[in-house]
Amino acid sequence: MITNETYTLTNGVTIPKLGLGTWFIDDDQAAQVVRDAVAAGYRNIDTAQAYGNERGVGEGVRTADVPREEIFVSTKLAAEIKDYDGAVAAIDASLETMGLEYIDLMLIHSPQPWDDFRGGDYAEGNRAAWRALEEALAAGKLRAIGVSNFQQADIEALLEGASVTPHVNQLLVHVGNTPADLIAFCERAGILVEAYSPMAHGEMMKNPEVTAMAERYGVSVPQLCIRYTLELGTVSLPKTANPDHMRDNAQVDFTISAEDLETLRGLEHKEYGEFSFFPVYSGK
Repeated sequence: MITNETYTLTNGVTIPKLGLGTWFIDDDQAAQVVRDAVAAGYRNIDTAQAYGNERGVGEGVRTADVPREEIFVSTKLAAEIKDYDGAVAAIDASLETMGLEYIDLMLIHSPQPWDDFRGGDYAEGNRAAWRALEEALAAGKLRAIGVSNFQQADIEALLEGASVTPHVNQLLVHVGNTPADLIAFCERAGILVEAYSPMAHGEMMKNPEVTAMAERYGVSVPQLCIRYTLELGTVSLPKTANPDHMRDNAQVDFTISAEDLETLRGLEHKEYGEFSFFPVYSGK
């Protein structure tokens, strides 16, 4: 089962290949969603300060039917935090809100604040926030640290003042949006890529070419899309609150042929309908 498979980060920490995203899951529902995911075999749960559900996610982790150390928990610094003191306070706030003694992975959510996404230069602020993450890593509050939505130039600017190379870069990766050059750069740098929105926030369900290929493999469109991101060597982070969908999303023990992988890599689909107003789906 894919839920038993892991990657190993450059610091030796293991991370499950399949995780559960929790964006748009309300705080009062999050604990049960996490418990359902753990019951379905998931051991990788991803949240963020911006999601507003850290409390519920933490409760779910603490009350799940497996020991805390078997669950890999990720969260993210709010994108607006671009200073050392703010980052220090935010790290401690996440630990307190989640009720956890440590967090397995903490990321800088974006290289820019959301209201200036892909805009100004925040390299100095990112380096200040990164220093806080490095110190929390050394103190044992965090087991790994990374970034999200960072382009190659953002990472290179961060590394100018870093003593730890990011362990992870969490990116929008799905059939129709495969940032091959950035994934290759991260691989060369020893940075594991995590793929969020592997179904393009549901848009792939409407794609006739993907639907036809899924039918040919005898799998669902979500299963094909999740398998695709796994074949790229990324962590796949599908989001659902539905226990049946959680179980279905984990049924991805099949292989996509080399020819079909090339077809999927070549697809272009970057339209997100009503969700296009979100910065990460805006095409910037």
